[in-house]
Amino acid sequence: MNISMVDLKTQYHHIKTEIDSEVLGVIESTQFIGGPKVVAFRENLEQYLGVKHVIPCANGTDALQIAMMALELKPGDEVIVPAFTYVATAEVIGLLGLVPVMTDVDPDTFNIRVDHIEAAITPRTRAIVPVHLFGQCADLEPIMVLAKKHNLYVIEDNAQTIGADYTFSDGTRKKSGAIGHFGCTSFFPSKNLGCYGDGGALMTNDDNLAAAARVIANHGQSKLYYHDKIGVNSRLDAIQAAVLNVKLKYLDDYCAARRSAADYYDGAFSGIDAIKTPARHPKSSHVFHQYTLQIPGADREGLKVHLAEQGIPSMIYYPVPLYKQKAFSSNWNGGELPVTEHLCNTVISLPIHTELANEALEKITGTVKLYFAG
Repeated sequence: MNISMVDLKTQYHHIKTEIDSEVLGVIESTQFIGGPKVVAFRENLEQYLGVKHVIPCANGTDALQIAMMALELKPGDEVIVPAFTYVATAEVIGLLGLVPVMTDVDPDTFNIRVDHIEAAITPRTRAIVPVHLFGQCADLEPIMVLAKKHNLYVIEDNAQTIGADYTFSDGTRKKSGAIGHFGCTSFFPSKNLGCYGDGGALMTNDDNLAAAARVIANHGQSKLYYHDKIGVNSRLDAIQAAVLNVKLKYLDDYCAARRSAADYYDGAFSGIDAIKTPARHPKSSHVFHQYTLQIPGADREGLKVHLAEQGIPSMIYYPVPLYKQKAFSSNWNGGELPVTEHLCNTVISLPIHTELANEALEKITGTVKLYFAG
């Protein structure tokens, strides 16, 4: 049995006819940059997310950078981010000369918390970047209230949660990425909605911000050869848009398959005190980009080796807090953040994807249980 963290090959074979037809159609048209496939994907994603504007771009990191440029953040401005996340979120902040202010996260959901955000606000704070980690939304309603109170921007990093729903206290439901001033996502192949290369997008309901982001993503020009501001060159190519347009039709099914696999894991591990399964926040659906256990008090490396010996991969996201990365450590004066430190030392992620059959789930869970029974 071949078990992988993400099985893109089997997923491709299920939609091969549609994908091949769309890709070959782009090649035949020779409209590789822009064109009807990019327009169609943009419009379909807007409809799916219930958002006024989608601005496709080259990757998720570019999306974050373009959002911060469109919001006209200036060098020295502070941007609040979680310390337990991938580097891209803080990387673009540093690249633009902004100051990443890292906060601790919730020990159950792994997401940034509003009380930690509020404690980190200073007169130089301009924006908050809630990262919706591993497949479920940060608690956005109080974050948006706090942002309005302090006149701050909210940039959702929903690279890992596309397809997830957030439910407000009045019962209103919105898709992740469609709530903040900007949402930013990645279409990296392993993402829940992934293309066959690099790709990304910004989402916003603000007409002016959308117009600014489109200009910035296109060399700062609103008219060919007329450059209104400094921009970047960040485009989603037509082949990737064609792939995404096919896969978008199946996104809800993909999310359901991931939830089903997570339910199996939850049930298998429910009686093991040494394992803490992922929490599910009551306001957010969970699309399980990752299925991440906490195993405090256990030998994580030992479990990883034990799994590998049985042909089962696993991953550790993320072993080093952002503030201890060499790129940021020289500017960090805040001391250790206890929950982030704990998570970096105790989490391990198991395979989860749309093609995970029960036979594979049985082998994975049985192997984990055998380790803790030893």
